[in-house]
Amino acid sequence: MITKIVRVDSKNIDNDIILEAGKVIKTGGLVAFPTETVYGLGANALDGEAVKKIFAAKGRPQDNPLIVHISDFESIDKVAACVPKSAEKLAEKFWPGPMTLIMEKKAIVSDITSAGLSTIGIRMPSDEIARELIKAAGVPIAAPSANISGLPSPTDIERCIDDLNGKVDYIIGGEKSEFGLESTVIDCTTNPICILRPGAITLEMIKSVEKEAYIDPAVMDKPKDNLKPKAPGMKYKHYAPKAPVKIIEGDFQKTIEKINEMVQNYIGEGKKVGIMATDETKDSYKNALVMSLGTRKDIYSIGKNLFETLRSFDDKSVDIILSESFEESGFGVAVMNRLNKSAGFDIIKV
Repeated sequence: MITKIVRVDSKNIDNDIILEAGKVIKTGGLVAFPTETVYGLGANALDGEAVKKIFAAKGRPQDNPLIVHISDFESIDKVAACVPKSAEKLAEKFWPGPMTLIMEKKAIVSDITSAGLSTIGIRMPSDEIARELIKAAGVPIAAPSANISGLPSPTDIERCIDDLNGKVDYIIGGEKSEFGLESTVIDCTTNPICILRPGAITLEMIKSVEKEAYIDPAVMDKPKDNLKPKAPGMKYKHYAPKAPVKIIEGDFQKTIEKINEMVQNYIGEGKKVGIMATDETKDSYKNALVMSLGTRKDIYSIGKNLFETLRSFDDKSVDIILSESFEESGFGVAVMNRLNKSAGFDIIKV
């Protein structure tokens, strides 16, 4: 397959490109496109055969449900069998934006899209290119992240090309993703509502609308083998680079000392070590490839850079990645959720 690759200026969108890509979606093809969270790989959510192509291109397990992307509020009723009051209030407050709401689905949405579930996650992205593409397609777009399943999600066009060139019909490049982590997923079929995947719309923000909202306790734990996921990323190992990741968690100074000790041990084994640090600690490490995620004063910058930094260590062919941990509050909950999964929950407490 020859993949058409184009770049679009989000401030001056080329309508001809969007119309062409929209036609690809409408006629059963695959298009990778930018969103404010990560880049997505889209197909017609109503066409089961088209959606199957997403699973094939990514190598994604078919029991892992996809999120349906819409361009406007009116489209909710086209895919949701009923819209709970909680979903209405959250959509009014946080859409368009990095939030997915799980509701009972209409039969028009393919069971392939929902992985056989009676529910579906629905999102309205804030990225202008994404919304224009959905409008041009004239159908809701099912879209997971635009990468090989299990690898860190792409936040720019280059990583989409690395993973999907020759496997999809079209790749649209825009700006680097604003948040760098996937959307917050909220189950609105329960009372109280429950967060199944943390993201940029934090628990504290959600509680301002639904005060009884809570995070599923399983979110930060290693998933059970028999789990039937209601949201993407709940069951399988995700966000993992080729090199194994270990998280060192604890007192600031003890963390630095432990990482330096581990570096020396790995060097003794002939291994090339990568360290995922911050602006505050990057000069505290020696004899390893050190990359900073940003400053601890801005957890959103840490999240934005997480996946690309993990990918960059693969570019440098490191054998092991050692990472500092972050406070699990606010957006830090989402950061640690992704980091824990990238490490397969291999956490060393000091």
